[in-house]
Amino acid sequence: MRIIILGLAGLLSASPLAAADSPESPRWMTGAWEQNRPEGQWADEYWTPPRGGLMIGAARIGKGDKAVVFEHMRIIRRDDGTLVFLAQPFGRPAVEFPTVDAGSTMIEFANPAHDYPQRIRYWREGDRLKARISRMDGSQAEEWDYGPMGGATPAQARPR
Repeated sequence: MRIIILGLAGLLSASPLAAADSPESPRWMTGAWEQNRPEGQWADEYWTPPRGGLMIGAARIGKGDKAVVFEHMRIIRRDDGTLVFLAQPFGRPAVEFPTVDAGSTMIEFANPAHDYPQRIRYWREGDRLKARISRMDGSQAEEWDYGPMGGATPAQARPR
């Protein structure tokens, strides 16, 4: 039995998700975030803390009392150490966006072969989470400026 457990532990440590909680994981994205615009449009985004080499995210965008967009997201670590953003808008098959740039409170992913978006960037400004999607050349940019959901303090928006 001990050999089986050790063998399973060895397999798990070799998986792409085994490089958990490295400093490069964007822990600063963790929390429940919202944006409300004056014209009745809104957006929320949720991110779990990095654990097991994985962050799980979900987003929805709407107007009034109707959601018009939803998306499942993941950030995983590949065997080579690369962080990859996987986006599944409307539950479609995942599209991969490898990391192309990262800093202490910024991360950018890109996939030039994808139709749109081709570039996804997240960064923090104080207690705000910012996000931008665009083409590789920066055109067709859309930007979000999220605050902690429900007016929570930054510490409440980033559970540990």
